[in-house]
Amino acid sequence: MSDVVSYQIVDNIGVVSVDSPPVNALSQKVREGILNAVTAAQDDSCEAIVLRCDGRTFIAGADITEFGKPPMGPGLPEVLAAIESSSKPVIAAIHGTALGGGFEVSLACHYRCAIASAKVGLPEVKLGLLPGAGGTQRVPRIAGVKAALDMITSGNPISAEAALGMGLIDEVISNDDLQAGAVQYAKDLVDSGAPLRRIRDIIIDPATVEPGFFDAARKKLAMRARGAIAPDKIVSCIEAAVELPMDKGLERERELFTELVTSPESAAMRHIFFAERQAAKIKDLPKDTVMRDIKKVAIIGGGTMGGGIAMCFANVGIPVVMVEVTDEALQRGLGIIKKNYSITVQKGKLTENQTQGLLGLISGTTDYNDIADVDMVIEAVYENLELKKEIFTKLDGVCKQGAILASNTSYQDIDQIAAATKRPEDVLGLHFFSPANVMKLLEVVRGEKTADDVLATSMAIGKKINKVCALSRVCYGFIGNRMLGGYGRESQMLLMDGCTPTQVDSVLEGFGMAMGPLAMGDLAGLDVGYKAREGRTDLPDDPKLYRMGTLLVEMGRHGQKTGSGFYKYDPETRRRLADPEVEGMIVDESNKLGIERREIGNDEILARCLYPLINEGALILEEGIAQRASDIDIVYVFGYAFPAAKGGPMHYADHVGLKHVYDKICEYRDLYGEQYWKPAPLLKELAESGKTFAQWDKERGAS
Repeated sequence: MSDVVSYQIVDNIGVVSVDSPPVNALSQKVREGILNAVTAAQDDSCEAIVLRCDGRTFIAGADITEFGKPPMGPGLPEVLAAIESSSKPVIAAIHGTALGGGFEVSLACHYRCAIASAKVGLPEVKLGLLPGAGGTQRVPRIAGVKAALDMITSGNPISAEAALGMGLIDEVISNDDLQAGAVQYAKDLVDSGAPLRRIRDIIIDPATVEPGFFDAARKKLAMRARGAIAPDKIVSCIEAAVELPMDKGLERERELFTELVTSPESAAMRHIFFAERQAAKIKDLPKDTVMRDIKKVAIIGGGTMGGGIAMCFANVGIPVVMVEVTDEALQRGLGIIKKNYSITVQKGKLTENQTQGLLGLISGTTDYNDIADVDMVIEAVYENLELKKEIFTKLDGVCKQGAILASNTSYQDIDQIAAATKRPEDVLGLHFFSPANVMKLLEVVRGEKTADDVLATSMAIGKKINKVCALSRVCYGFIGNRMLGGYGRESQMLLMDGCTPTQVDSVLEGFGMAMGPLAMGDLAGLDVGYKAREGRTDLPDDPKLYRMGTLLVEMGRHGQKTGSGFYKYDPETRRRLADPEVEGMIVDESNKLGIERREIGNDEILARCLYPLINEGALILEEGIAQRASDIDIVYVFGYAFPAAKGGPMHYADHVGLKHVYDKICEYRDLYGEQYWKPAPLLKELAESGKTFAQWDKERGAS
């Protein structure tokens, strides 16, 4: 067959086995091996064919490393056609996950069986793609149009039990020995005279689809697309499954798949897929670093952030002790956790019993001596350096040797915090994003003296609590918040120059940001930025700088929590509404400063908000704060809701061209001054040499 696919006959059943670690991806060798095996089985003594896999999973999907390379036959459609046209029944035997092309392989089989723990799905939309080997045509034929649309546009896998209920799986094997169970299932099918059941033969009655269904689906998906084009094309494919014969539907699917695979949106999302995996690798960390055991964790501070962090650990079975100053504050913090879990129960994601089990892992205390035995402490109090240093001095005296001491600071100097202890090697930053129990990003901040095993353990524990970890060195704001300064600054400068808040936010949201910068400021609290600026001595003495944000705070307009900021907010729904009073204030303030207001186009709004991100990112790379440009993209996609379909700010810069970005920054420097628009030397170097950030990463062995 091939060196990754074998074939044998067991009890008159042909067994095709794929063994291509780590996930049996559909590489050229796997495709060729399956095709040869199925072809050979047509002429031998077997009565049916079982397709199974060795290792931890069924075929987990396409080999995406082949994307963008010249195609090598056989193509997947050819393999599936051979399976589907087999004169003998072909049964897929699924364990682990059957995803993407792997699930499409199983759908071309005449029957599907799986062990109870298996999952199936079509996650292509998460890479800016659609199933390109019949998934959009076969799933609606067997599971129904609505179920197919939900499954394919979400990209989320479903359990074997759910798949059985939808008709996507025919049998759940109770036998622990999947091969034996699948062979027996195949024999039962043969003995019962079961037909060659081809999904392609099913015809969908258009009358079963309510009028306007597809138009409504397009509108709904467009609202959450955030720059992605794949969901709309998935709707078109499923529409084709209803309106066209199978072969014509497959042609339409392939046509739209080809459009997507060559699109910048898919390239960006595939970039993020690989970048996420690269971010977990620390270049100078020895691979044989022995990690510390983390069996119990303490959280200092029971506020919203501390409670969310506690939930992260409890959710994976790690006991947590929450420390607060008073019993009242402690009970308030534990109450917030209970409320969060109750919301999860209401959504049907947890049972009451499961919730009680999780709450049982979270305890509280007001006595630091009660955390003497923990393996890791995460401080999550408000942003005051002296307070944090005081807490770490206390932890140094209480915690056992070998305990990891982490600060959830957003801005503060980890090295100064570490210096408050006699064990700086045990100290690092773990910057969670709010709400901590929901947001995926964790910035792991490496101090000057942070030990290798502390770093390795923290990266591993981040993964265990289901976070995407990105490494940062110490600087003000680390990667994400440091870069955010220019983004927020220009969003307010644009107001002075001629924009309304609605105009600025609409352009950024049209780009794909989940929320525009001014609306985000309202959500976070304008007073937070105001207080942070109060403690800074490095800001220019410029009356235009953050003028509106400052005035609004001084008026008591702190954002959503006070019912007004840049916008007014409906007290019942929190829906934001343009505020003529604020818009009038903006004009008045511009006039006071002698600024001639003008019409500002969308392109300028985008450039002035996004290009400071890119420029600061280049400085961060030069300084060695981030390991690679793709790590910066990970921070922004998972921590700041930068649209994955744009690939993060550094990938986006590569897409629009670094020469263009550099030239625009120079243009704005000449207009608005070098204090705000000084091009980073690295950006200048790459722009003039015609290189990209991706090439810069590659040249340094960072990707």
